[in-house]
Amino acid sequence: MKVIISGYGRMGHIIEGVLLHKGIELVCATEDVCAVPPETARECVCIDFTTPAAFRANYKWIAEHFKAVVVGTTGWDDIMGDVVAAFYAAGTPMIYSSNFSIGVNATYAALEKVSDILKGYGYVPHIEETHHVHKLDAPSGTAKEMARLVAGHLGVKPDITSIREGEVPGKHVVKFKSEVDKIKISHEAFSRQGFAEGAVVAAQMTEGLTGVHSFKELIIK
Repeated sequence: MKVIISGYGRMGHIIEGVLLHKGIELVCATEDVCAVPPETARECVCIDFTTPAAFRANYKWIAEHFKAVVVGTTGWDDIMGDVVAAFYAAGTPMIYSSNFSIGVNATYAALEKVSDILKGYGYVPHIEETHHVHKLDAPSGTAKEMARLVAGHLGVKPDITSIREGEVPGKHVVKFKSEVDKIKISHEAFSRQGFAEGAVVAAQMTEGLTGVHSFKELIIK
């Protein structure tokens, strides 16, 4: 497998280290993915960790030129239909996630189960998410996904509180409160390493894959 990283910021550098550790070839890391020669792109999996604006501008080119794509960029939910259609039209497999951490995706599964059990018993959910001051979107994509899962399984849409401070990699706390008790389910990242490792796992999953998939659906059976 050959990889091109789109976006060479903090996450791009950490992904580079994971690829090196796993012995996976990194062809290049670039801030301008559309400048990659098409013949090179066609041999590579693109791992995209850019900005919402960059992904919106680049996704059609990425879909049309790469062998497969892993998207960790968030903040484009409103054009999800257009993005999915572009990848299906190009016949390019894509795996996307608001969070590629294995632990976060296990937390998603726990939230679905707990919400199913609590449905109809008067529990009110609330989500608090904390991230570093450099994060461009709020609420986080992870918090939005948690809210979607809870609303779908509990039948109650949670409010989200977003906090931006320091260099916090990511912390999410989901609370379910009733008149008699309160349940908390939380995930805290110690660094961005888990996000990078999950993204590389996703890139490996694209081999032989067709269509567009969330990372969650591929790792949680």
